[in-house]
Amino acid sequence: MEIKLSAFGEKLGRDSGIQELMDDLGKALQGDGSVVMLGGGNPAEVPAVTALWRERMRTMLDETPEAFDAMLLNYDTPQGRPAFIDGLVDYFRGTHGWDISSKNVFVTNGSQTAFFYLFNLLAGPMPNGENKKILLPLMPEYIGYADQGLQPELFTSCRPVIEHIGDREFKYHVDFEKLPLDGTVAAIAVSRPTNPTGNVLSDEELHHLSDLAKQQGIPFIIDNAYGMPFPHILFTEDSPHWEPHVICSMSLSKLGLPGARTGVVIADEGIIGALTRVNAIAGLATGNVGQALVAPMLADGSLAAFCRKEVTPFYKARADRARALAEELLPPEIPWRLHLCEGAMFMWLWCEDLPISSSELYKRLQARGVVVVSGHYFFYGLEGEWKHSKECLRIHYAQPESKLRLGLTLLSEELRLAYSEKL
Repeated sequence: MEIKLSAFGEKLGRDSGIQELMDDLGKALQGDGSVVMLGGGNPAEVPAVTALWRERMRTMLDETPEAFDAMLLNYDTPQGRPAFIDGLVDYFRGTHGWDISSKNVFVTNGSQTAFFYLFNLLAGPMPNGENKKILLPLMPEYIGYADQGLQPELFTSCRPVIEHIGDREFKYHVDFEKLPLDGTVAAIAVSRPTNPTGNVLSDEELHHLSDLAKQQGIPFIIDNAYGMPFPHILFTEDSPHWEPHVICSMSLSKLGLPGARTGVVIADEGIIGALTRVNAIAGLATGNVGQALVAPMLADGSLAAFCRKEVTPFYKARADRARALAEELLPPEIPWRLHLCEGAMFMWLWCEDLPISSSELYKRLQARGVVVVSGHYFFYGLEGEWKHSKECLRIHYAQPESKLRLGLTLLSEELRLAYSEKL
C-alpha cells in the first residue's frame, strides 16, 4: 500500500543531515568497533563522570529507594520536576544574579525537542498572514536546527567574517553590517560554544546581538548545550547572559547523560507557559531520570564545581592532543586550517580550494571505515552558493587517541589523493 503523507509528513519524513548523523552514530556504537567514529556528537566516556552517575544511582537505591521507585513509576508535570527546577532557580539567582523564578524554567526531553518547540512557536505563518523567520547570525550553525521548521525556509542567515590566525587556524566572526535583520525576523538564535566549529562568541558580540534583539522587540535564543555552568566544555572566558528577552537553553547530554534526554529552557513566563502546554500535548511530561540524578548536585552547589574540575580539563586535554595530531598527520603541502577551538568537542577543518566536495570526501572516508560529518549540512538559510561551505568537515576530537590517529591518517591519504586529482 502506498502511504500518502501530509505536508507535515513530507517535511519531517524526508532525509536530513541530522538523521544521517544519528544513523551513523547509532550504527557505529552498536557495531563491532571497527568503524572510526569521528562524526557524532556523543560525549566522551569521562571516567569521573561515569563514576559519578553510577554512585548517584547507587545512593538512590541504597538510601532513598522510594525516590528511585518514584523516578521510574511516576509522571512529573509537563513543565518538569519541581525539585530540579527549584535547584536551577536557586543556582542562577545565587551565583549569577538572574532575576528568575520557577515560572521561568521549563524542562524538556532533550534540547533538540526544545528547539523544535521554540522555533515553530515563534516563526512561520503568523495569525496576521505574515511569515516570520529565525535569524542565525553566524554560519555555520548546528546541523540539528536545519530541518526543524514545519514550514520551508524557516531560517535566514549570512556569511561570517573569516579571520586567519597564524598558518593553520582561523575564526568566524559575526558580520554585523550584513545581518538581514528586518521585520520578518521573529527571533535571533546562536549556539555558544558553537556546534560545529567550537567558536565562542565574545561577550561583545553576544551583548551586541542581545541589544539588537531587544531593539527589535524579539527574543534572543542562546543554545548553551556545551557551555556554563554545565557541562562547561569551554576553554575561554565566558559570562552567562540572561535578560527577560533572552531564551537560554541548556542540556544534560554532554554531561554524560545523553540517554536521559534532559534539556532546560530559561525564558520569559509567557514562553515557558507556551512550551509547557505544547509539551503536555506532544509528550505528556518530561523524563525523570536526568532530573532526579542531578537535582541534589544543584541543591548543594556541587555541579558547577564538578564540571570545572573534571569535565573541562578532560576535554581541553583531548582538544590539545587532537590539534597536535592534526599538525603531525595532515598533509603540510595542502592549504588546511582548523577553526580556533574555544569549546565544544569538535575540530572544524577547512581545506581551501578542496577539489572535491566535502560530501564526496565524506563518502570516500566512509568507504574506508571513517565517519566524519560533511560541512555542507551546517550552512543553511544563506542566499546563493558559497564555495567555502563545501570545503569543511566536522571531526569529533574527543575519541581515544588510537581512533583519532587512524582516522586522521586515512583522512590525510584521501586529501592527498583528492588534491592530486586536481593536478
